[in-house]
Amino acid sequence: MPVEPERPSPCRTCQEFTLAETVANGERDYSKATDCRVLLKRHRQSAECTGAPEQE
Repeated sequence: MPVEPERPSPCRTCQEFTLAETVANGERDYSKATDCRVLLKRHRQSAECTGAPEQE
């Protein structure tokens, strides 16, 4: 059985934006959810992101 390589976990800021997007979607605040996705994408492109970039 092949073993999958370990993936680095996303940084705390990535997790916070992802959680905020999920909450906004649950509240049906789709504008806020879109804002969270944009901020997350910008964060991942910055030098501040310590997690592994996600392939889209």
